[in-house]
Amino acid sequence: MIKFPDFEGLAMFAKVAEEGSFAAAARAMGVSVPTVSRGVARLEERLGARLFNRTSRQLALTEFGATIAEKAGEIYRQAEEAENVAREMSVKPRGLVRLAVPMSFGLRWVAPLLPGFFQAYPEVSIDLHLSDATVDIVAQGFDAALRIAALPDSSLIARQLCPVSQIVVASPAYLERCGRPDHPRDLVGRPCLSYAYRARSDVWRFVNDAGEEHPVTPVGPLRVTNSEALLPMLLAGQAIAELPDFMAGEYLADGRLEPILKGWHLTRGGLYFVTPSARARPAKITVLVDYFAKHLSLPNWAPQRDAERLARG
Repeated sequence: MIKFPDFEGLAMFAKVAEEGSFAAAARAMGVSVPTVSRGVARLEERLGARLFNRTSRQLALTEFGATIAEKAGEIYRQAEEAENVAREMSVKPRGLVRLAVPMSFGLRWVAPLLPGFFQAYPEVSIDLHLSDATVDIVAQGFDAALRIAALPDSSLIARQLCPVSQIVVASPAYLERCGRPDHPRDLVGRPCLSYAYRARSDVWRFVNDAGEEHPVTPVGPLRVTNSEALLPMLLAGQAIAELPDFMAGEYLADGRLEPILKGWHLTRGGLYFVTPSARARPAKITVLVDYFAKHLSLPNWAPQRDAERLARG
């Protein structure tokens, strides 16, 4: 049966051989003399030969010890170098970040932020994965993800960057032709487009300020995996759909779309930066989440929430 190498014993042996005494090696390594002595003795027992000839006045390598001292010293130096590199990476932002981001949000709001980020942190690189499908960041090896959800995944460490709301909208042409719905039940029989990756199934769950709930299952001619694909149908005045406020804002601002169902709203969520763990988080992740928090905590679409508030009354 193959045993795991005794790296600690090899390191202690290498340091004793370099320093010339157990006491000097112990001081250099920040441990006690008995600890070093036990480590070397354990290695000798494992290898089946003595590494040092010891007298009350002198410590010398045996012939066997001399043959492996150089190799043990090389292992020790490589381990020190690896630790130093890892320590530097943990305190200085550098290295690759694999980041998963929803496609529409990533194109509209994350990609424009990247030039400034890379200018501030030139030693960090990002592998940006754009997809509306929720990825398993642990199983798929991502360092972090941006998620838009009502509640973050409880198995991950999540930091909310800003609120994100879903707004049910239609074009002025549609509302003029078909009338404006006043209650969620008025959506029954109307063409309501749906989004395949909704966090809480295909049901639109409306709530009013009095706390009343009214679920609606959207039925329409189009179901998409990216909300951008809903816009042509909406702008053509052929349907009703929900859009996230970061996408709807520009169309609400210029009047091409209008919020409907005054006094009702869908489940409110947020934009979250999620990572597998907050422990021993490298500097490259810390500066990235702080950068996003700085630029997205009060995003450019925030003023358009006024339109949503007007829709709710």
